[in-house]
Amino acid sequence: MNVGKVAGGADIAQAVKDAGWPRSQWWQAYGDPQLDRWIDAAVGSNPDVAIAAGRLREAKAIAGLAESRESLQIDGEGAIKRRNWPDDPFYGPGGLSGAQTWDNTASLVLSYPLDLWDRHKNAAARSLDMAHMSAAQERMVRLDLQGAIVRVYVEFSLHHAERDVMQATLRQQMQMQQLAEERLKGGLGTYFEVTQTETPIAETKRQIDALDEAIALDANQLAALRGSGPGAGSDLVRPSLSLDQRLVVPTAVPADLVGRRPDIVASRWNVAAQARGIDVAHANFYPNVDLVGSLGYIASGGDVLSFLASNKRNYSVGPALSLPIFDGGRLRSELGQASAEYDIAVAGYNQTLIQALRQISEQLIRSNAVDRQQVFINQALISARRSFDMAMTAYQRGLTGYLEVLNAQTRLLHEQRIQQRNQAARLATYAGLMVALGGDVSAQAHDVGKDSLLPSEPGTVVRAVNRLMGQK
Repeated sequence: MNVGKVAGGADIAQAVKDAGWPRSQWWQAYGDPQLDRWIDAAVGSNPDVAIAAGRLREAKAIAGLAESRESLQIDGEGAIKRRNWPDDPFYGPGGLSGAQTWDNTASLVLSYPLDLWDRHKNAAARSLDMAHMSAAQERMVRLDLQGAIVRVYVEFSLHHAERDVMQATLRQQMQMQQLAEERLKGGLGTYFEVTQTETPIAETKRQIDALDEAIALDANQLAALRGSGPGAGSDLVRPSLSLDQRLVVPTAVPADLVGRRPDIVASRWNVAAQARGIDVAHANFYPNVDLVGSLGYIASGGDVLSFLASNKRNYSVGPALSLPIFDGGRLRSELGQASAEYDIAVAGYNQTLIQALRQISEQLIRSNAVDRQQVFINQALISARRSFDMAMTAYQRGLTGYLEVLNAQTRLLHEQRIQQRNQAARLATYAGLMVALGGDVSAQAHDVGKDSLLPSEPGTVVRAVNRLMGQK
């Protein structure tokens, strides 16, 4: 891993490329251009993404600072001073007593760390690992944001679809009221039947108003996720995505993909960085040797520029040694701290891995459950629609009362809304699975097995995901 390119971000850019993160936009599977535009805008203006990007820039700057300590350091120094010597017969400077002279210097001071114990090398590598971790964390923030927008957008579409059902129900109820009034005029009905047809209309209007409220709240939430004020939600139109579309959920994915989830990648970089920290703490116990030198001019007396003459030149060169002798336990405490930070990083990696596997498992369970439930919902919906059609026909022929029609309509409405929610749950589950897997599976599959700059992935990841996906 070349730490010499950190200032330009080349290593971090290569790590991002080699991490195998998704190159395609998985949410485009929903086929809604408005959703695509909204996510693109949100990634560019969301405060959480901006904070993560700022942390990445900070980490890159820190890595550049650590790298600079491995390089040759050259400092220039100079001074032009007018000295007034004291006029003291007892302690004065002899012949210079009471005189004024120029006391000028100019020099270049050079230092180069020999780094015999790789102290600076490991410190620079640790900072670079932390920068890589920040890059992965930024990627995870973006992925979480994309998933959150898709889930809210699916709810946005669901509430529009539910409003359509309620509007159709309202039209049907008003037709029923008109029919009841006509039956009353014809002497076939009663005032009680008219009253029965009027009662559910107000409730249906209330539910429509509640759905209008939900749609407005969804728009506000989408505006907030984009990093905009509530007014930005007014730009949203009804989603064009279809709730009943079928999105292909993978039945098996390469196990290595889980190890390429941004949060897991970040945790692995953190473990690598803390391991470097232990090496730095060990190196601090050994002598530090630097090569130092200076080249310059010095003169006391003469005119203001006389110090630049060749005979005024001076130089020095040689090793400089520093050795800790007694530090009150500071170095041992630093080593203990580094070891503890490494243990914490390992435990954090294991926790992140457990959470990732749990999230994937939950999304797969939900996906399978939604598919199974859809079969029963379809059966119930067919039965409810048939029951309503029969009740409506019997009512129109005067063979039954409105109560039977109302009950059948209520059951049909209930099943329709269950179907819509099940369809929305399928779309939301797809988004959850894509986030849990780290992005678009199809875009990552061909990268699995390639060499990368990522730290070695523990074999437990592969085994756990193989079990999860049902692979041998």
